[in-house]
Amino acid sequence: METKRKIRVLIVDDEERFRETTAAILDRRGFVVTAVGSGIEAIEEVRKDGIDVVVLDIKMPGMDGHEALREIKALRPQAQVIMLTGHGTPDSALVGLQDGVFDYLTKPCDIELLSLKIREAFSREQGVAEAERRVEDVMVPLTSYSTVREEDTAGDAVELILRSFEKVLGTRAVKETGQRDVLVLDKQGNVIGILKLTDLLEGLQPPYMSLLKSRPSMADSICLEPPSHTGMFTIMARDVVKKQVGDLMSDSPPTVRGEANLMEAANRMVELKAQSLLVMEEQKAVGVIRDRDLFFELAAVRKS
Repeated sequence: METKRKIRVLIVDDEERFRETTAAILDRRGFVVTAVGSGIEAIEEVRKDGIDVVVLDIKMPGMDGHEALREIKALRPQAQVIMLTGHGTPDSALVGLQDGVFDYLTKPCDIELLSLKIREAFSREQGVAEAERRVEDVMVPLTSYSTVREEDTAGDAVELILRSFEKVLGTRAVKETGQRDVLVLDKQGNVIGILKLTDLLEGLQPPYMSLLKSRPSMADSICLEPPSHTGMFTIMARDVVKKQVGDLMSDSPPTVRGEANLMEAANRMVELKAQSLLVMEEQKAVGVIRDRDLFFELAAVRKS
């Protein structure tokens, strides 16, 4: 399969925290990202002719976004620019569109939507209508997913999930959906399962509850009920975090080929009642495609 060139993105924003956060997230999404803090620096990067798509803030000290946009377009008329700002108004959006902005998004912007717009802008920059993307084009790379080993404790997994939520809550300008599940790897680094929040909740249940599920008639005969008294949650939570991930995890998500079309992925999710699929290339897991990734593709078709 032919290797596709990565899209080169230039982030231009005077807020250092926003630049660094956005660049790191887009890098994990598979883009090649350069981040600068001013319009002057942006123009210098564009002159190097190594940029495909520019994500440009409007309100910056010195040269503002509109002025930088005009300079960028003078250097490279075909350059595609996405205006991303927290200071936008309908009037400024109109000015930007008249000056050749590809699209105009306001902060906070979901990172999935920003990634989609960058890919669409790149397609226009190439001067061709983009063919329908495949699974490998919209998946979340495996390197962006939280992972644990089967021998790790549930407490380790809880800490990992907590960090992902803290990262999201600490990101003021770009909204990234926190990973609410964790892929489980064996010692060779192969995906062997997935630990979901519901797996942790099931782990809170005492062992006899599994017996009740498998043999409900026994529950009736011995009058066993789920524990619900005050303090039980704390007792069981202290116990579950000590368990190994391998004892709690669910089976690995169903698989789909990276080169498969999106309809195939949608059909598998519906048929298998799965919210995500493990993306495979040459028998190796390379990413995850989720129902939300297909939703954004659906939303893009709606506007086309």
